[in-house]
Amino acid sequence: MNVKLIFGALACALLSAGCGTDEPIYFASEAKMPAQMAEASAVAKGLTKTDEEKIDLVVLGYLLDRHFWEGGNYTALFLQADDKVVTAMMAKYPNHNPPIKESFHIDLRSNQSPLDKDTGKPVMILGADVSDPNADGTVDVIGRWYAGGAVQGFYTFNLKRTGDDWTIVSVK
Repeated sequence: MNVKLIFGALACALLSAGCGTDEPIYFASEAKMPAQMAEASAVAKGLTKTDEEKIDLVVLGYLLDRHFWEGGNYTALFLQADDKVVTAMMAKYPNHNPPIKESFHIDLRSNQSPLDKDTGKPVMILGADVSDPNADGTVDVIGRWYAGGAVQGFYTFNLKRTGDDWTIVSVK
């Protein structure tokens, strides 16, 4: 009886020691984007949600004007951003080719290029990672595009506040 009690206490101690984690558990069968594309950027410290949205709009607008998708037979673009930003960009670019679509139209497959659920063809994902403000009040942002492991890239931006808006100071 004492052996069962000791074994039970030992099992409880082992289960509670180090088994908990704040990290999500991913299974090989789950379709997911690469880690650098996995989440929309969190609000940077020192920036309001509104400022981050304005910065996202500027950077995503710049990326939408670059045409990374030409010659790639992409049928849709997806923006890794808040719904409010996606809706604003869809309104600003209503006739964009390929069209900007809401995220429920994307088919993310593990270790494969993302597809448009409507057409079954390749898509491109655009995103912006906003950093904390610099000492001079400017903000560094990484604007990126992704259409699979072989088709991805980024620009680094520096933006400054001009009144209530944000403008691009430099792009590299």
